[in-house]
Amino acid sequence: MLATEHAKQILIVDRDVAAVEALRQKLSDVGFAVRAISDGAAAVTAMAERPPHLVIIDWNIPGVAALALIKSIRGVRGPQPVRLIILSALTGEHDIVAGLELGADDYIAKPYSLREVVARVAAVLRSYRHDSQQHELSSGDLLLDASTNRVTAHGRLINLRGVEYRLLEFLMSNPGRTFNRTQLLTRIWGADSEVDERTVDVNVQRLRKLLSDSGCESYLQTVRGFGYRFSVPSPVPGASVSSAVRAE
Repeated sequence: MLATEHAKQILIVDRDVAAVEALRQKLSDVGFAVRAISDGAAAVTAMAERPPHLVIIDWNIPGVAALALIKSIRGVRGPQPVRLIILSALTGEHDIVAGLELGADDYIAKPYSLREVVARVAAVLRSYRHDSQQHELSSGDLLLDASTNRVTAHGRLINLRGVEYRLLEFLMSNPGRTFNRTQLLTRIWGADSEVDERTVDVNVQRLRKLLSDSGCESYLQTVRGFGYRFSVPSPVPGASVSSAVRAE
């Protein structure tokens, strides 16, 4: 499938030429417009000239430190934030959690299957909407505008990464319904994803922390022994969250 002028733009930053070419070809085959760069400093320049929808970055790229490049990615201005996937040979839980906490939308361990990467790229890019089904979701003090992928509380913007946005949008679209970790993994990361359940917990915790600045952290509730749900607590004085449900 050839990329069209409306195809999602992907920038791969990795020094492994053979692996990059295989990945570039696979993503191009399913309709993405892909550029590949092996140097971090050159990637910063490329993003400034033409911001992509998604950057896939090797954790050990030369030219600039990966952290500096991530900060550059997060500084790109546009109607929607640039999504980020980290590729890394570091596969420990600490490394994965650290990558997600630095701002990555997903973390893929090397070696990887091309099919898995394509599925996870598609999952990360799902929050980009260009169809007639754009909508707004409003609950309590939160407003999610799917036409711009912006979330506000009391009129103030809450800066969310792609995965946090998708998680909140999905839960807000199903208020009061509890989802277990497996269901959330399938819906947010895709059925072919090899992400483990710990990733769900990390992103829920991060999302809850971001919502806490606006006093909305209690909207995202943990159902003990099962999973998570979105529900605006009752404003009735003295009302409390059930002992089986808590915002942690």
